[in-house]
Amino acid sequence: MRTSHSTIPATTAAFSALLLVLLAVLVPLSALSAWADLEIDDTDRYVAAVSPLSSDPAVRSTVADLVTEEAMRQIDLGPLQDTVREFLHETVRSFTTTEAFRNAWDTANRAAHKAVAAALDGDSGEAVTIDLAPVIDQVRQDLVRDGVPFADQIPVERTEITVLGPDQADVLRNSFRWLRYCSIWPAVATLVFLVLAVGIATVRRGLRAGLWATATVGAGFVLGAIVLRVLVAVGRSRVLDEVPGSDRDAAAAVVDALTASLRTTVWVVLAVGVALLVGAVLTRVLLRGRRSAADVR
Repeated sequence: MRTSHSTIPATTAAFSALLLVLLAVLVPLSALSAWADLEIDDTDRYVAAVSPLSSDPAVRSTVADLVTEEAMRQIDLGPLQDTVREFLHETVRSFTTTEAFRNAWDTANRAAHKAVAAALDGDSGEAVTIDLAPVIDQVRQDLVRDGVPFADQIPVERTEITVLGPDQADVLRNSFRWLRYCSIWPAVATLVFLVLAVGIATVRRGLRAGLWATATVGAGFVLGAIVLRVLVAVGRSRVLDEVPGSDRDAAAAVVDALTASLRTTVWVVLAVGVALLVGAVLTRVLLRGRRSAADVR
C-alpha cells in the first residue's frame, strides 16, 4: 500500500505537467490555424474585419496624404502650391468621413483580399501591400462631381500601403501555409483530447481525479491564452518593424483589425480556463468538506 500511495502523486504530477505543456502548444495552434482558415482566407470575413478601418484616424490620414501627394505632383502653381496642397488635403480628409468613402474602402479591400491572399502564397522577397487605387478613384470621382478645384488632376494609379515587409512576409508565408493546412483540426483534436483526458481520469480513478484533471485543463487554458497573447504581440511588433515609417500607423491599424478576433479568443479561453480551474477546485473543497462532516458523524 505504501508503494501505491507514493506512485499515485508522482503519476498525477507527471500527467498534469504533460497536459499543461500540450495545452500551451495546442491552444495557440488551434486559435491561429482556425483564424488563418476562417478569417484570413475568407473574403467576407476579411472585409468585415477591416471595414471599420474606414473610420480609423491613421487610415484616413494616410489616404488623405497619399491622394494629396499624388495630385500635387501633377500641379505646379508656384507660390500658391502650399495653399492648394493644404486645401486639397483638407478636402480629401473631409471626404474620408463620408459614406461614399466607406463604401469605396470596402470595395477596395474586397479586391485587395485577393491580392493579399496571393501575396501570402507568392514568391520570396515580395512585400504584402494594399492597393488604394480603387479608393483614390472613388475620391476623385466624388470631388470632381462636387466641383472641387484641381480634383481632376488626381491621378488614379497603383498606390500601396505596405502591410508586411518582404523579410517578414517570407517568414509568415511558410507559417500561413502550414496553418492553412492544419485548418480547424487542431481545435477539434484539442477538444477530443481534453474530453478523453478528463473522462479517463474520472472512470479509472474516480470523481476527485476527474476534478483534478479538470483543474489542470483550466490551468492549461490559462497558460495557452497567455502564450497566444504573447505570440500576437510579438508578431505585431516584428511585422511593423519592416513597414516604412509613412505607412506604419495605417499598417498597425490593419494588423490590429485582422488580429482582433485572436485577442478576443485570448480573453474567451482565459475566462473558460479560470472558470474550469476555480470550479474544479471549489468542487473538490466542497466534497472534502462533506466527507469530513460525514466522518465526524
